[in-house]
Amino acid sequence: MAETVETEETVEEGQISELTPDDGITDATVEEGDTFPRDYVEKLRDENAKYRQRASDRDEIAARLHTALVAATGRLADPSDLAFDDEHIVDPDKMITAIDALLQAKPHLASRKPSGSIGQGVSVASDTVSLSGLLKANAS
Repeated sequence: MAETVETEETVEEGQISELTPDDGITDATVEEGDTFPRDYVEKLRDENAKYRQRASDRDEIAARLHTALVAATGRLADPSDLAFDDEHIVDPDKMITAIDALLQAKPHLASRKPSGSIGQGVSVASDTVSLSGLLKANAS
């Protein structure tokens, strides 16, 4: 059996000493802090549970809001292409900057809207229909 040698050291004020299990400090010798009545603790726990329940779907709602804000700009074909960031919800300028950076790096993600005459929809026609008129209209 190994011999245990006890030494006595003094600790000056402001100096930190590390306690080890050999120092004789156990859980039983540590003083317990303040205790509170059971009904008060249960009330606090119930209140905390309500706040946890409210916050449980916060991340999902924030992600949906972020997607809606990005879609409102109309600059991306798919608003979910921009990664979620809480800062985008708080500061719209950061969101616009992030969209600009994304479109600079990946221009194929931009929203594409056809403009001009694409050959569909209602066209202005005269009262008479002629084959030469149709050919001339489609020639340009």
